[in-house]
This record gives sequence, structure tokens and C-alpha cells, in this order.
Amino acid sequence: MIGYVTLGTNDLAKGATFYDAIAKELGTGRMMEFPTGIAWGDPNGGAGMALMKPFDGNAASVGNGVMVAFEAKDKEQVQRLYDLALSLGGTCEGPPGPRGDNFYAAYFRDLDGNKLNAFVMTMPG
Repeated sequence: MIGYVTLGTNDLAKGATFYDAIAKELGTGRMMEFPTGIAWGDPNGGAGMALMKPFDGNAASVGNGVMVAFEAKDKEQVQRLYDLALSLGGTCEGPPGPRGDNFYAAYFRDLDGNKLNAFVMTMPG
């Protein structure tokens, strides 16, 4: 149902470095580039994400309660994405670990403060 998600940025060059690394770990790359934004994903695949300077020219700000979740292939990739984000200047919002019976996730923020999550659904037991 979701085609793509867009997050705002005030520094596209710095944000691009952050998301190029995250996308690479997820096995994808850039699919569109504009002077004011970049989109990552597969044009023939699932939902993608974009980082854009706001259209109205005002400063980008973080939406309270807004989060983008990246589906990982396993717990190890959740850890790698979390570690990668922090090594690139992201901040921790919750280290990797189980959340409930069959959900394993890590929470972090990008360089503009946008909240992100890496998760995997796990089998009970």
C-alpha cells in the first residue's frame, strides 16, 4: 500500500551519506536524484524512502510520533544497521533487543533528528 516515505532534511549532502550507507546495508541504492532530494529503493520493488529539502523553503523539522521502519533480514542486520547509524552520527533511541514476543528492533535518529527503526519479526520460542 505504501509507495514511499519522505523525510525532511536541512543538509542533503550529509543526509545522503547517512542514507547511502543504510541503503547499502539493506541491499539497495539510489533510484532518483534531484537538486533538492534523493530517493532510495527499487523502482520495481517495495516501498522506498526519500530525503528532501522542504518544498516551501522553510527549515525541515521532525514530526512528533513519526517514524520510518526498515525491515531487516535477521537480528544481526538489525544490529549492523543500528551500529552503522550511530557510527555515522545518528543517535540512539533504544538499543537492539526484543520488543514483545516476536518483534526484535533497534531505534535511532538520523542527522536531522528523524526517528528510524530497524526490525525483524521473529518466530516465538
